[in-house]
Amino acid sequence: MTKLINYRGSLRWLFLLTLLSGGCSSLIAEYDHVAYQQATSLKVDSLAVMDKAVEQYAKHENAINELKIKVEKAYEYAKGRPNNEIITKQWHILKDPDRHLLGGFIKLWKEKGQLSALLVSEAKGNVSLAYDQIIGLESGLIKPTGNQ
Repeated sequence: MTKLINYRGSLRWLFLLTLLSGGCSSLIAEYDHVAYQQATSLKVDSLAVMDKAVEQYAKHENAINELKIKVEKAYEYAKGRPNNEIITKQWHILKDPDRHLLGGFIKLWKEKGQLSALLVSEAKGNVSLAYDQIIGLESGLIKPTGNQ
């Protein structure tokens, strides 16, 4: 139950960043189709891998490592875009193994070997919301004027 409370704390931080982004246009990049596509695709991939946490970690280690690499690539892509500090911070929180979203979930799964269906379900809801915030920011970004 402590882990679920910590997940909610991370979500509050992401929500705060989302609210702050409304008044921080210099911290928000222009719309980028690649970034939007990465976020939506990784949400689906992440939730699918998380479903497998009711089984032994070792059985799914290759899929987990592939997912971690994809998330790291999305983070690096976001970090490399100008005026993209808010979304970059959200990716960092999502992947951080010392936080309580995707990175923390994977770390806990590795430590425990296998997780309960209830914990997986709760964690998936929180990770899904975190991705939705990233996706929402990506989809709401200013569209480039030359590509309308």
